[in-house]
Amino acid sequence: MSSKQQHILVVEDDPALSDAFSIVLAKEGYDVTIAYNGKEALEKVKNLTPSLILLDLLMPIMGGKEFLQKFKNEHDVPVIVLSNLDSRSDIQEVLDLGASRYMLKAWASPSELVKLVKETVG
Repeated sequence: MSSKQQHILVVEDDPALSDAFSIVLAKEGYDVTIAYNGKEALEKVKNLTPSLILLDLLMPIMGGKEFLQKFKNEHDVPVIVLSNLDSRSDIQEVLDLGASRYMLKAWASPSELVKLVKETVG
């Protein structure tokens, strides 16, 4: 299975959600690292080249939009935004900043999350 080599960085400030995402993805054979805000995520990508980043937008210290602005200028890693922000302008802004996909957390059931990850990185 190709997912064995895939490493996913989950950037989510809610420990229950980040743990849930991590458990679901680990069961599928992915290696998972968690960061609880954009600043921590930027530190982690200095020593880790993830295959994919799952990114929340509303986080303390550094939010997802600011992370995307700093990260996408220097890296070509797909980013899936998982957020509860559902306005067209928010969605368009993060896509313009370089996010590959956007999914509302309300729709992010374990099976939908795994499907989206597999569609993006295999």
